[in-house]
Amino acid sequence: MVTDGQVRVLRRKLMEGKTQEAAAAGAGLSVRSARKWQAGSYPSQAHKPHLWRTRPDPFGGLFESEIAPLLAADEKRVLEARTLLGELDRRHPGCFSGRQLRTLQRRIREWRALHGPEQEVYFPQEHPPGREAAFDFTNCNALGVTIGGEPFPHLLFELALSYSGWRWQMVAASESFEATAAGVQGALWQLGGVSEVLRSDNLSAATHDLRRSRGRALNRRYRDLLDHYGLRASLIQVGEAHENGVVEQAHRRTKSILAQALLLRGSCDFRSAEEYEHWLREVVEREHNSKLGGRLLEERRHLRPLPGAPIPAYTKISARVRRWSTIRVQERTYSLPSRLIGERVTVRLFADHLEVYYRERLVERLPRLHHKGQAHIDYRHIIWTLVRKPGAFARYRWREELFPSLVFRRAYDALRSRLGERADAEYVRILHLAASRGEMVVEQTLCAMLDRDQRFDAEQVQKTIEPERPQLPAVTITPPDLRLYDALLGAEVAS
Repeated sequence: MVTDGQVRVLRRKLMEGKTQEAAAAGAGLSVRSARKWQAGSYPSQAHKPHLWRTRPDPFGGLFESEIAPLLAADEKRVLEARTLLGELDRRHPGCFSGRQLRTLQRRIREWRALHGPEQEVYFPQEHPPGREAAFDFTNCNALGVTIGGEPFPHLLFELALSYSGWRWQMVAASESFEATAAGVQGALWQLGGVSEVLRSDNLSAATHDLRRSRGRALNRRYRDLLDHYGLRASLIQVGEAHENGVVEQAHRRTKSILAQALLLRGSCDFRSAEEYEHWLREVVEREHNSKLGGRLLEERRHLRPLPGAPIPAYTKISARVRRWSTIRVQERTYSLPSRLIGERVTVRLFADHLEVYYRERLVERLPRLHHKGQAHIDYRHIIWTLVRKPGAFARYRWREELFPSLVFRRAYDALRSRLGERADAEYVRILHLAASRGEMVVEQTLCAMLDRDQRFDAEQVQKTIEPERPQLPAVTITPPDLRLYDALLGAEVAS
């Protein structure tokens, strides 16, 4: 088939003075074809569209009478050609087969283009440099990341600039205000400037319900964060995630980059959450941010300066230490040293941990719990009383929290199978040893005993950790007789 390009080459060579034979050879045409196309329209202009049928319509009038009404009722365009072909086969057995699927797909596409329901229109937006940043959280459990071999369920906070596409990430356990504040501030200080608008969805860390209007408004803490940086809030409509499309697309692409990088790394396991977070930021910086070039430079020129310092990314809560040596923080239970019972402490609630202060002095730093009803009980806080009341262990409300590791749980089960109810007292004494002599040395001793299937109790564990010192014999040394030394000197002089 002769193409427009061949004809253009032919005519150019003829204009250069080439003979018809030479011009035809240069264009890859025969002399006869060269004569036909040396003047006039191009092949594409002479081609007539193929609009006629070459074989009978396999659906005949059934398409208009049976398929078209179904398509008219399908306002969301859910029905597929394969489904409709199956329906036709049920209504008219033996009349249709899978070979007619492509024909039906083409007929359905043409019908919908001419008579189908209106489709949703997407409106591309112009993003001026420095105007808007958007953030959101996304679930990253599908990446399969593990910390020390244990599954690491987590969210990823991500902030993206609408103009340049620059992104910054932070690992988070929940969509709390503390995580939001830490993420927004971390991104802005890493970027080195502030945009005009901060766009987000209606997460509870930033907004609260309005009972009368049934809408949502900014809460006080989030508004204070925006005011500190001079940011203007932009919220999407409730349930309309596509309105935050800049960061939603960033989530999809970032997770794709991370999934591929994990495959190339050869392992999804990391030694700590900090190591994983450092790694993912390096990957995104290398695979995305470093390639933005002039757009990021242009964006930075339009950013406003940062304030003098970030605001604290924590929430202050006051709590009284109850007689159980615990405090309640947002419906979660945490233990504290028993000497604080009855005292009021100040809790600084961060995204991933708590800091407990008594009279402005830091007394404890605890991991933050993210599910209501959870408890974090450190056996070191209560063991000094529990060892005097070992019977309380059997039905202690948070007993499961008193197994620091799987080895301690195995040790208790071994004691229970041999000693019955006496195992509670023995296990409490072993916990007391861990608190006073060191958890690691006790755990190593228990692990060795369990591996040897050795029978043990608290006394044997203590003897293994602190073996008895052998008694040294008493040695009596009599004082020397100096007269013998004088006699020796006298003999030397006489000689």
